[in-house]
Amino acid sequence: MATETFLASFGLVGLRLIERHGIDPAHFARELGIPSTALPDARTRLPSALLDSAFEKAARCIPDPAFALGAAECWHPSHLGTLGYAWLSSGSLRTALKRMARYTKTLGQRMSSRCVETPEGLQFIYDHGRGDTLTGWVMADFGLSLIVSLCRTNDGTDLAPALVTLRRPTPATIRPYEDFFGGPVRFGETHDGLLLSWQVADRPLPTSNRELATTCDAILASELATLQNDDLESRCRAHLLHELTSGEPSDTRLAESLGLSTRTLQRKLAALGLSYRGLLEKTRYELALRYLDDPKKSVTEITFLLGFSEQSAFTRAFKRWNGKAPSDYRQSPGS
Repeated sequence: MATETFLASFGLVGLRLIERHGIDPAHFARELGIPSTALPDARTRLPSALLDSAFEKAARCIPDPAFALGAAECWHPSHLGTLGYAWLSSGSLRTALKRMARYTKTLGQRMSSRCVETPEGLQFIYDHGRGDTLTGWVMADFGLSLIVSLCRTNDGTDLAPALVTLRRPTPATIRPYEDFFGGPVRFGETHDGLLLSWQVADRPLPTSNRELATTCDAILASELATLQNDDLESRCRAHLLHELTSGEPSDTRLAESLGLSTRTLQRKLAALGLSYRGLLEKTRYELALRYLDDPKKSVTEITFLLGFSEQSAFTRAFKRWNGKAPSDYRQSPGS
């Protein structure tokens, strides 16, 4: 398997952060083997192990256990690559957080996130991939502080999550966390995440730009496919993306494209908790959302781009995925 990587420009947020605590970022970077602290090319990536070393080193050098919350003051959209601009152009925080969940791995391949819709609101769960370790706890503070800062930038308010949950043990003082997040924070939980009320999550955003968001989504999808070309799920989805416009792909054709028998493919997917039908549905739904965000594409055109033979079939499928008809989704606030 290829070495896991992270976006080099994303790491510059961390260098800005340690500079705020009196550490020379250039010297810090050289000790880690990073030759330059200038903004790198947008495609430059570094090994994930280097990111681990940086967080571990920073945690040893900085006495404040909550220091990583300061990342909120150190970012610029360019540090997050295309994802930064896609986020800022989202129509609502719900769509922004779902974009982050979909494309988190463009920032770091060991990271992942997901959104869970609850009666209380939209729950965003972040997994840095480092477990319950000091490095993991610091990375959780770092990541969630960036997410909240992004939300506040989009929303234009001093937004406060309804609840923040952290896996780290309760620190000696919780005041820095309460002051930063502006709401209740619970420690020693099973996951790192935050909850936004539906009123906040679905509020239309003044920074919304559907055309820019759609363009960024296309770039991000390509980046993600390139990053994960050794991953079975990504390889399957890349094939489905290519074949959908010719009608509904078959699992037989997919298996052939991967050099596997249909039975072997089914077994490998099952071992990952996946299925061909599930991957097809997920791929179609994500594409449907992207296409519906493009006002130039008609529902009829989208129907055939997704491999459906009739618009009624697409409408039934989208209602099953989203609860709304495609046309109703387009008209809803923040869609």
